[in-house]
Amino acid sequence: MQYVTPVVIGVLYALLNSVLREPHRRHFNALMIAGAGAVYIGGGGLGGWEFAFTALLTYVAYRGLESWTFIGIGWLLHTAWDVVHHLKGSPIIPFGHDSSLGCAICDPVIALWCLRGGPSLRDLVRGGRPAAAPDRTAA
Repeated sequence: MQYVTPVVIGVLYALLNSVLREPHRRHFNALMIAGAGAVYIGGGGLGGWEFAFTALLTYVAYRGLESWTFIGIGWLLHTAWDVVHHLKGSPIIPFGHDSSLGCAICDPVIALWCLRGGPSLRDLVRGGRPAAAPDRTAA
């Protein structure tokens, strides 16, 4: 369950996002990746690197306001940061020893959905074509 639950959470995240219409869905996800960039800053255990990573993901999130590709890249960067914290830093949830590992499993699921353009999964389940707005900028 330690490895399955994070995948289910990632799929649920994408499904719940399907209720948002474009461009609000992309803008919401840009804000989410900005927040994810700062999640370790209060006690991640990596000192000044926490600020550098937050600055990097803030830039990626800003670019993500116009580009699903940047949002997907942001989730992949956060995946790598989760792995670093699982191995060397403090967990994302202080009382959850393997919480950073769970996040590192969940984030690529979200990233793949974002790199596909953040399509409405409701449309995919119905067998129709995904209705995602195209990126406005090239990656």
